[in-house]
Amino acid sequence: MLLPHPESDLSVNLMFLGGEIVDLLRKEKKFVYIEKVLKDFLKKDPKRSFEHFLDALTFLFLMGFVDIDGYKIKLRRKEHVQQTLF
Repeated sequence: MLLPHPESDLSVNLMFLGGEIVDLLRKEKKFVYIEKVLKDFLKKDPKRSFEHFLDALTFLFLMGFVDIDGYKIKLRRKEHVQQTLF
């Protein structure tokens, strides 16, 4: 389990920043340019940087939350698939 250090600044925590990107992408139904999302991301807090954005976006991609098509990204919609226990 990923646990942040108790004294760390949560406003630049990787999971928190990933959630902020998900919130920005949730409004969009189709692919949007990464630059547009980056601008909105950086406007929210002066502590954020381009490196924070790339780290959070990489985290989201590896976890399967976003789809990337060239210079555009989109939030991956969750398909409801029932799984059996057996």
